[in-house]
Amino acid sequence: MSSDQTKTAILTAAEMLWAERSFGEVTMRDIVAAAGVNLAAVNYHFGSKDELLADLFVSRTTVLNRERFAELKAAEIEGNGRPSVEAILRALVSPPLRWCLSPDQQRSAAARFMTRASVETVPPIKKIVDREFRHLQRFATALRLALPHRDEVDIYWGLHFALAMIRQTVTDSERLKKLSGGLCDLNDVDDIIRRIVSTAHDALVGGTGTVTPLPARASGSRKS
Repeated sequence: MSSDQTKTAILTAAEMLWAERSFGEVTMRDIVAAAGVNLAAVNYHFGSKDELLADLFVSRTTVLNRERFAELKAAEIEGNGRPSVEAILRALVSPPLRWCLSPDQQRSAAARFMTRASVETVPPIKKIVDREFRHLQRFATALRLALPHRDEVDIYWGLHFALAMIRQTVTDSERLKKLSGGLCDLNDVDDIIRRIVSTAHDALVGGTGTVTPLPARASGSRKS
């Protein structure tokens, strides 16, 4: 195999293994065997298992964010540079949920790998997530333009809550299904997207952003 083919084989094998098993459970020996290469090839291209995991995660999130930006760009064109809040949120929410929850994607290694990445907190991925947030600034900027009179801090909280709803839906959908006694249909991805977009939209547009402060606790007060 050429150098590029070897690197692709390693990434493909690692993704297949991590789609099925936890990041900690998969060893370098497993990856080498599945890729049909030697350990020296993995070390040459990636240096370590953590660096291989980070490389794969970056490559997948890059593709995912391209889809997000494409949807946001289409919304900007349709809105003459000022897309609606709903369109902005849909561009943010739709791609990750379709990747991880759509029936035609659930069986793909990429979707299962990304779902696992949302569940397992491991240093290589956490470091990237903590550092790489510039792509989200495009959505924050679009929301500020769509909501010029909204306090900027409310924009960021609304974006944060939308991202939290995406993550929670991907990682803990079974609990919602059990809690609702099956009323919440986790197979209807379009409905899931609609509900998350609607909730995030209402939080940003419907609320006043004013919260009644908690009463100050008296110094030295004790419970009776």
